Amino acid sequence: MPDKFKDKYRIESARLQNWDYGSNAKYFVTICTKNRECFFGKIRNGEMFLNDLGKIVESEWEKTFELRPDMNLFMGEYVVMPNHFHGIIGIGDNEYNTVGTDRGTIRGRDAMHRVSTVTTTTTDNNPRTTPPKNQFGPQSKNLGSIMRGFKSAVTVGARLINPDFGWQGRFHDHIIRDRQSFIRISEYIKNNPRNWRGDTFNDL
Repeated sequence: MPDKFKDKYRIESARLQNWDYGSNAKYFVTICTKNRECFFGKIRNGEMFLNDLGKIVESEWEKTFELRPDMNLFMGEYVVMPNHFHGIIGIGDNEYNTVGTDRGTIRGRDAMHRVSTVTTTTTDNNPRTTPPKNQFGPQSKNLGSIMRGFKSAVTVGARLINPDFGWQGRFHDHIIRDRQSFIRISEYIKNNPRNWRGDTFNDL
């Protein structure tokens, strides 16, 4: 994997403390199989050929966006590799990350400083911004819940074919902050199969 992406993942148990993972943002996510075992197929001549387990991963990822219309999700480039999965997923504005002004509160985020802010409307209609806190909306409507659901669905289907299948316990994420990064990461994902020989996850 290119150096520009190394050490920029964050494991699920160590998310950015002041970042709301249910807010409007795009993420580059990676999930590896247990012990990096090649469960999903093989690469030949720079092209990924999915086996039945790999097709389950592809199907469940696409279902993720169909099953969560209320989160206003965006599906970017993705690829199922022999022993890992890369994808870009966006969470748009939705009822869970935007609280109506009738309640006096609007949730937002400061992408440059990677913190979330809460603006409270006072009785004189002057907005007051309170310090960011690591307390956000429903934890069932964020990146972590999406990835847990996806991994679980794949596991259920995959173990009907191979009882030994398993994921690593955590997933990696990288917040995509601008269009240049989005384009670069998209190209990396598309080119991943042809670069398999030198891939960080290729232990063969």
